[in-house]
Amino acid sequence: MTAFAYILFSEKLNRHYFGSTELYPEQRLELHISKFYGNKKFTAKANDWVLRYYILCESISQARKIESYFKKMRNRKYIERLMHNPEAIERIKDRFI
Repeated sequence: MTAFAYILFSEKLNRHYFGSTELYPEQRLELHISKFYGNKKFTAKANDWVLRYYILCESISQARKIESYFKKMRNRKYIERLMHNPEAIERIKDRFI
């Protein structure tokens, strides 16, 4: 079973959102934009979310661990550098098998 860890970005909020899913990231993005998860959720605060990056994972468990890691980092520069460094992504995936 495949899963994904993903990063969304809202220009309006100037914020990233980190998530994990067993859906394709584009499908999950559409659900966020359509407020499928409710009006009280963080992604409901904006409707301009774009998919910035996603990581193909071996399991939903691995995807959730990577999502949690991203959320703990909370460093914009680190996340921006990470999205442009495939070797670092592979090290993170190996760390959370």
